[in-house]
Amino acid sequence: MLTRRPSGERGRNRIGWLDSFHTFSFGEYHDPRHHKFGSLRVMNEDFVAPGMGFGMHPHRDMEIVTYVLEGELEHKDSLGNGEVLRPGEFQRMSAGTGIMHSEFNPSKTKPVHLYQIWLFPSRRGMEPSYEQRVIPKGTPGVARLVASPDAREGSLTIHQDARIYLLDLTGGGTSVMRIEPGRVAWVQVLRGEASVNGVDMQTGDGLAVEDETVLEFRSNGGAEMMIFDMVEAGGG
Repeated sequence: MLTRRPSGERGRNRIGWLDSFHTFSFGEYHDPRHHKFGSLRVMNEDFVAPGMGFGMHPHRDMEIVTYVLEGELEHKDSLGNGEVLRPGEFQRMSAGTGIMHSEFNPSKTKPVHLYQIWLFPSRRGMEPSYEQRVIPKGTPGVARLVASPDAREGSLTIHQDARIYLLDLTGGGTSVMRIEPGRVAWVQVLRGEASVNGVDMQTGDGLAVEDETVLEFRSNGGAEMMIFDMVEAGGG
């Protein structure tokens, strides 16, 4: 079963320095039909104005993955990490028993465009940790592993039975991915237009995948997508 989540139906929080789109319930946006999927709890697409950002604030018991599409994002946390996240880099922060962090756009002239994703951890009360890594460009049409429970293929470590892939079809073409029986998947179109098993999708669209073992991706004009391969039940 394939269920498309159109970009235009997402929740939206627009204030002076932030324009944020919420695939799932977040903050003041609440939709019981779209609260979570598998281990996914948050899928936010954010545009942050130059010189602005989120001040120091707490998290706990959540796996937080950030990917910058354009611009730069400066991260600081209570573990002593201070990094700038740039396009092509992924960040994973395991909040565990509790962590404080801030995120700012360090540029005085350019906005930053990013996705921030939260996943439920496999268990609560873990020690907080942080990781940032450049994910090299791979072969077009071949999904690159970005995060996994065992850090294989140089991926980030996430504390959940989930694997995150990045699929580059910016030049067009096709790709096929297999999903093991009993697992679910979520496809998020970051840029461009594509079809997944015949379902047409555009920038910002999401797709919930259930009871499917093969996903066929096609794009004529080009697309970049993030794919989540997860156990069906993923937290509360």
